[in-house]
Amino acid sequence: MPATQRHARKKEELAARLKASQGAVALEKETSNLFRDREAAPRRRLDVRAFNEVLRVGEGFVEAEGMTPYETLVDACLPHGVMPAVVPQLKTITLGGALAGVGIESSSHRYGLVHDTVLEADVLLGDGRIVTCRPDNGHADLFYGFPNSYGTLGYALRVKAKTIPVKPYVRLTHLAFGDPVAYFKALESQLSSRAVDFIDGTVFGPREMYITLGHFAESAPYTSDYTFENIYYRSIREKREDYLTIKDYLWRWDTDWFWCSKNVFAQNPLVRRFVYGKSRLGSRTYTKIMRWNSRAGVTKKVERLLGLHSESIIQDVDIPIARAAEFLDFYAANIALWPQWICPIGFDAQRGGSFSLYPMRHDWYVNFGFWDVKRTREHYPAGHFNRLIERKVTELGGIKSLYSDSFFPEEEFHRLYGGDTYRDLKARYDPTGTFPGLYAKCVLRA
Repeated sequence: MPATQRHARKKEELAARLKASQGAVALEKETSNLFRDREAAPRRRLDVRAFNEVLRVGEGFVEAEGMTPYETLVDACLPHGVMPAVVPQLKTITLGGALAGVGIESSSHRYGLVHDTVLEADVLLGDGRIVTCRPDNGHADLFYGFPNSYGTLGYALRVKAKTIPVKPYVRLTHLAFGDPVAYFKALESQLSSRAVDFIDGTVFGPREMYITLGHFAESAPYTSDYTFENIYYRSIREKREDYLTIKDYLWRWDTDWFWCSKNVFAQNPLVRRFVYGKSRLGSRTYTKIMRWNSRAGVTKKVERLLGLHSESIIQDVDIPIARAAEFLDFYAANIALWPQWICPIGFDAQRGGSFSLYPMRHDWYVNFGFWDVKRTREHYPAGHFNRLIERKVTELGGIKSLYSDSFFPEEEFHRLYGGDTYRDLKARYDPTGTFPGLYAKCVLRA
């Protein structure tokens, strides 16, 4: 049976199951890249794990089911000489998840966030209806309101997204800087030139930072391999030029979860080779270990024995480029967890509307990604450092992703993330409250 026919049957069966039952709903799925610890709520589970197929790769687009991981999506696209316009960094991130959340990578300076590259989507609503939303139809409000809704308005069952042509290799150039003001000025200059295919950056400390420029290439004098013994982020300090295959470039961060694999001892050469092996290095393994540790509390017990207090700080924040150096100064003075990822975000001037739950101006933004644990001898209230970050991001005119812990007061949250527009969307598309509200899901711990 062709994939499109299987998809139609699966949609019909899923909608029927939802209509036949009552009460609040949560997804049953294989993986999650959310980092909000919650007690399992008493909700009926909607099994969407079968929605993981690529339906077709067409001229300038790929169409796939919502639970399709980007690893599968990339494998389907590359033989056609294309890639999704924005491929988030981890293989386990799904197409629907990146649309309902916020997805970013080093092509975002050209194409924006993942939701900027989406052309249309089929969304399953709480009453079992499935609606197709596009920027030019009767569900345009849902099209522009779905990103950053995190399953509180419905679930994406099918997504059609933009693709771009690729070449077999990517040539990398790593530019070193020692001053934040000069660093972001150089970054803005590179963005304005629009001369490169990929741009991101790595900050190892307030006086050691790098811009990485990527250019597509038809050939390469050599290629580096960061899928096993060699570690990509370390190479940024060691090399001024590098070459990767396009596939290895897209997954350069997955092998070591950027640099977070150090927390599960995967950067120790002996542990890396004999405990993990090549097949177990990657975000899929590390996520399982992290979630087990969260349940078992092993790290917390060790910290208590050592007299330490800790706060998990797993955040991505987007700051207007004119204020980026200010944020880095604040971060160095108050958080100082290194390294830190930098990724610029452009905008699509052709897009007719704006995304109501993740509002950004038509300007260059810089994403700062930092994922670690802040440990102190002094005890602070829960969420102290995360709340400092939220206040600073708001002060600088930025916005924070909601995939991890948030501590906003409710009124401030609604002002920043949709407000009345979200209430109108909720009233139209989930009037019976089958799905939780956005504040309840992303902020409240109960």
